Amino acid sequence: MPSSPQHPTPAPRNVSDADAEDLARYREKFRRRLPESLDELHGPANGVVELPLHMAWSGMTSYDLDKPRQRMGLYRTVLHEGLHDDLPRYLNRDLLLDLWPVLRPLVGRTVRTVWEEAFPQLASCTRAAA
Repeated sequence: MPSSPQHPTPAPRNVSDADAEDLARYREKFRRRLPESLDELHGPANGVVELPLHMAWSGMTSYDLDKPRQRMGLYRTVLHEGLHDDLPRYLNRDLLLDLWPVLRPLVGRTVRTVWEEAFPQLASCTRAAA
């Protein structure tokens, strides 16, 4: 069941109330950034992409989507650091669905959970790939 105010995602065991509250705030930060639908993701599927510094603040800023490792790096960076308006600009729906089974274990648990709760087709494409 997706998390909602009526059905919040349970906190891991042995977590203090303060830590659980911090985790809930952290999840909400990523939820607020999500598009309404994966169909809004119209980013490039190939070529070179230059990320702005607010996303690529600690590493590469230029990614060649035709190179699998760079493509994966771009998606990890955008999923973690991208703001609401960045996601449709830099992520491509079809590419995200294609990459998700491999990308899934490379992103943080919170990012993975928030995206899969909002878009069950991501979790189902992972099961189909297994």
